[in-house]
Parts: sequence; C-alpha cells; structure tokens
Amino acid sequence: MVDKPAYALVMPYDGDRFRLVEQFRYPVGARRWEFPQGTAPDLADTEPAELAARELREETGLSATSFEAIGLLDVAPGMTSQRGWVFLATGISEGQAAPEHEEQDMRSARFSREDVEEMIRSGVIADD
Repeated sequence: MVDKPAYALVMPYDGDRFRLVEQFRYPVGARRWEFPQGTAPDLADTEPAELAARELREETGLSATSFEAIGLLDVAPGMTSQRGWVFLATGISEGQAAPEHEEQDMRSARFSREDVEEMIRSGVIADD
C-alpha cells in the first residue's frame, strides 16, 4: 500500500464558465486538461478548504470567496490510502499564478459546462 497525503481538487466557476488547467503528466506521457488540484505534504494538517484555496491560487492565480465541499474521492483504494476532497469554488477574482517548478508548462483556460461535459465524453478530460 502507498500512503499519500490527501489532496484537494477545485472546480472554479465564475457563474458562466469553469477554469481548467492543462499540463504534461509524465505517468501517462501526455498533456491533460483537468481541474486545479494538488497536495501539500509539508502541510499535512492543512484543512481541505485551505488546501483548495492554495492550489487554486498557485495554479491559476484565482481566488474565491466560497469553497463548497461537494465530494470525497478515494484515488485507488486497492493501492493507496490517498483521498481527495472536491470543492466548487465561486466568487472568483483574478490574480497572478505562482506555479511550482514542475508546473511551469501549465496553462489555464475557461470552458462552459457544455464544453467540459463534451471534453469528458470525448476523453479530453480522462481519469486514467
């Protein structure tokens, strides 16, 4: 079993569109569109909503006035204890992103709900 810290996945929604990020994911050898997400192993006791706010700001530069917890995911319960909190972030305001070193190739874009649904159906957004 692999023991990893919890992560937060943030679905930033400005009332019209969602903000996603795209980056190269080495384990699958491809660029992927996904919602901002991450862990903070050095801050394992961080509240999930605080972690969500940190990841949102770091990856997109966005901040939000509300983080609504909408779910909890088990990443791969047969292999790891890692769990992920899912948040809907609203009350969005723009800022400057501060990506980590390995996220320097990351970009972000806004997509309508219909676009996100089509990206899921077509495999552009995948959970491999």
